Amino acid sequence: MVIKKTTQLKESDVTPEVIYKARRSFIKSGAILGLSALLPATALATPENSAGSFSNALPDWLKQKILGSSANTQPIKEALTPYKIATTYNNFYEFGYNKDDPAKNSDEFQPFPWKVEIAGEVNKPGHYDLDDLLKNIDLEERIYRLRCVEAWSMVLPWIGFPLHKLLKRFEPTSRAKYVKFTSVLRPKQMPAQNSAFSTIDWPYVEGLRMDEAMHPLTLMAVGLYGKNLLNQSGAPLRLVVPWKYGFKSAKSIVKIELVEQQPLNTWQQIAPNEYGFYANVNPHVDHPRWSQKEERRLPSGLFHPNIIPTRMFNGYEQVASLYRAMDLRKNF
Repeated sequence: MVIKKTTQLKESDVTPEVIYKARRSFIKSGAILGLSALLPATALATPENSAGSFSNALPDWLKQKILGSSANTQPIKEALTPYKIATTYNNFYEFGYNKDDPAKNSDEFQPFPWKVEIAGEVNKPGHYDLDDLLKNIDLEERIYRLRCVEAWSMVLPWIGFPLHKLLKRFEPTSRAKYVKFTSVLRPKQMPAQNSAFSTIDWPYVEGLRMDEAMHPLTLMAVGLYGKNLLNQSGAPLRLVVPWKYGFKSAKSIVKIELVEQQPLNTWQQIAPNEYGFYANVNPHVDHPRWSQKEERRLPSGLFHPNIIPTRMFNGYEQVASLYRAMDLRKNF
């Protein structure tokens, strides 16, 4: 069920503050308000206290854009990860290698204005302002599980839109077999990129097979907990692929390239024996240095470790058909 409401608003009412101040507009007067019945009340939360009605926490621009998700057909009745943990326990190595480094070291990062290059096997390549990309796109609120390859996990409420809606707009050619994502390279704003001790060949690169990218669960996120993405969470645009380990979800994306050959991803380049191209959550295939059969659901502690079994494809079994003919022990 989707509740719709039409209203007339000023540009400043429906545009994120940072974009509005830059005199960019990606929403015109007249919008649709929708709330999904698929989202259980037990999982909804405000960023401040992780309790209560999620819709009350939404800024006006999101209230006017969000539609219920038809793809999120498995309501998650698990509690949301507390907002403070979700935004201070992060892997974003451009800002440092400790979990609290992204939150501490990302203040100087400027996510607006932002441009994204669409390139490769498409009929309409080009460089686009983020607000232009978001024109005429309805955002959705989806609660997804996030499983890190390091065997910890969260439950997070993303704001975004299905990637396939963006890709179709640029008319992929028949030669487009994979989608390559490149994150931003800004050594002056991202300390680890400017470090002589970094072992990563920046910028960060990730990729998906075309059918994975076009799957309705694959999300491009612009918000989290009813707010714009924070810098440490991958602002202003990141990928979310809920059935894969978290490192597949490229952050702060500046280039989306459709290619014919499988791209070499960053972690696959660094340690190919540990990190494959597919990175599907699979409790039957251990990491060379630890088991993947269980995960530590945050929050957790010494006396409450909160260890739970890991599910195949992170519980999103509807993607299993994508890999029916594959040996997932070899294609890990």
